[in-house]
Amino acid sequence: MKIKLVAFGIARDILKDSNISFLFTDGKTIGDLKKALTKQYPEFEKLASLRFAVGEDYQEDDFELSEENEVVIIPPVSGG
Repeated sequence: MKIKLVAFGIARDILKDSNISFLFTDGKTIGDLKKALTKQYPEFEKLASLRFAVGEDYQEDDFELSEENEVVIIPPVSGG
């Protein structure tokens, strides 16, 4: 499945771009996408939390993706 990824912060640094097309073949859920990203970009394993949004809504690991979805990767944030 081919999807569009939009990345911010450290996720953008790991992908080396803020917008990429990503092809993964093992599964079709957000959880499957996380596994594929971690396999290709092991640096994602080091992040304490990582959220994903499709459209304007955060999605859980069981959310089923469709071809050409735009998925936003939201890295952990800190501040004060």
